[in-house]
Amino acid sequence: MATMPDLLELAQKLAVWALPVLFAITLHEVAHGYVARLYGDNTAAAQGRLSLNPIKHVDPIGTLLVPAVLLLLGGFLFGWAKPVPVNYRNLKNPKRDMAVVAIAGPAVNLAMALGWALLLKVCLAQDVSDGLWLGIGQMSVAGISINLVLMVLNLLPMPPLDGGRVAVGLLPMKQAIALSKIEPYGMVILIVLMVPGILGHILGPLVGLSQQLTLGLFGIQS
Repeated sequence: MATMPDLLELAQKLAVWALPVLFAITLHEVAHGYVARLYGDNTAAAQGRLSLNPIKHVDPIGTLLVPAVLLLLGGFLFGWAKPVPVNYRNLKNPKRDMAVVAIAGPAVNLAMALGWALLLKVCLAQDVSDGLWLGIGQMSVAGISINLVLMVLNLLPMPPLDGGRVAVGLLPMKQAIALSKIEPYGMVILIVLMVPGILGHILGPLVGLSQQLTLGLFGIQS
């Protein structure tokens, strides 16, 4: 049974991570829909999925349950939202344009990681004993972490991850079709890799390097 200090610690973690996680996942999905609209597909806009309202993008398991459990267990934190619908048939050049739509999500996560890093730089220049700046600093660290995790995870070349769709867009047609056949099993493969910690071992060094580069860009010691 969880003790009161454990519950308080969990509540503090949730308070620090909730906003960065919601921003990271919501803007990632909106980016897909927005770029799809630029390239001719209005499906996401027609279904109201270009909204910044997190409720429209929340997946009860991927956005709430999985991140909360991983946070409680101290594991490798990641999650997902309801995918923004994209009808590739509406795109001007479906194979190429789907790759551009796919890369938009990780690109936005990178931009947000840099934004949180800039905010952290500002916080470190303030009085860290001040509770407000301390809280914003902790939230900034969380924002950098979750966005880089989502960026690196989604760049893995396996459908339905964004990296897999980029690979499908870049590969010759025969190889692209073969790779796309993995998509129905992609999330199952990820969960199987996550449970014994294999996914964490794959992502850990890549996320660590990304974090060092991001913090180093702003002169922040990691």
